[in-house]
Amino acid sequence: MENKISKIGVLTSGGDAPGMNAAIRAVVRACVYYKKSCVGIMRGYEGMIEGDIMKLDARSVGNIIQRGGTILKSARSKEFRTPEGRQQAFEHVKKQGIDALIAIGGDGTFTGLHKFFEEHNIPCLCIPGTIDNDLAGTDYTIGYDTATNTAVEAIDRIRDTALSHNRLFFVEVMGRHCGYIAINSGIAGGAAAVILPEESISFDELYAMLGEGGKTNKKSNLIVVAEGSKIGDAHSLAKQVAERSDYFDIKVTVLGHLQRGGSPTYFDRVLASHMGVGAVEGLIKGEFDCMVGIRNKKIVFNKYDDVINRHHDIDSESFRIAKILSI
Repeated sequence: MENKISKIGVLTSGGDAPGMNAAIRAVVRACVYYKKSCVGIMRGYEGMIEGDIMKLDARSVGNIIQRGGTILKSARSKEFRTPEGRQQAFEHVKKQGIDALIAIGGDGTFTGLHKFFEEHNIPCLCIPGTIDNDLAGTDYTIGYDTATNTAVEAIDRIRDTALSHNRLFFVEVMGRHCGYIAINSGIAGGAAAVILPEESISFDELYAMLGEGGKTNKKSNLIVVAEGSKIGDAHSLAKQVAERSDYFDIKVTVLGHLQRGGSPTYFDRVLASHMGVGAVEGLIKGEFDCMVGIRNKKIVFNKYDDVINRHHDIDSESFRIAKILSI
């Protein structure tokens, strides 16, 4: 199979994540090292459907390792979800002489690549690039470390204001289905409580925790809320607290897409570099329809069914530590 793969296409799809450029760079330079051609597919699966493809070499990916976002751009493609759209994409892949694909993105990206592999038998491999760190089969996903550090920095700044004005702040971070950013930024930022999609805490329980602060004259507090919280987002929780008590001066900060941007941390740059090289080497060795992962500091390959039907759960120890430190 090593001799059959001569030209690899790389794309980024779905939400951007800091470190995607580092992964692109690693893929391209690994291709050069192993004497394979490499092309970049612009705007994810949309660019594949439209044939928006450009040649990449070692120099074209110089000076991008420190940049956030993705030089290949990203998009979500409704058309690629249809057999007709994937057929059109295949025609452009075939025309360009591409005989293997590497996609950088999350579970939606991996699902699209899996369908493409099933229908057209093009060797495919996915690199996990998502700030949520929600994919099974890897200890970390590209972008998670940077996003969490960004959230912690913002929380530190907000805490200064909370202490100066005796305020209760609700800080909302990203995490629709997964609370990794919330729990770890909450622990690192000294939050009084962390509200996660995985946890079934009630509003009454949350309010009781705040009530303890009232008894001890603790007027400044900070609550970190994942956007996918089951009991409401930061604005609705703040409103409910205000309706029950006027003890706190309540403010809300939603960090939103601030967490997606910015220069990747050293950790995300190194992680992306390992995964990018691992992806090229995996294809050469015949690892298809897989996601590259890092487990115990070693590259692993996870089949589609092993990843998409599982979730990277937050460990119970993190819940325990967060509860102890919220006193």
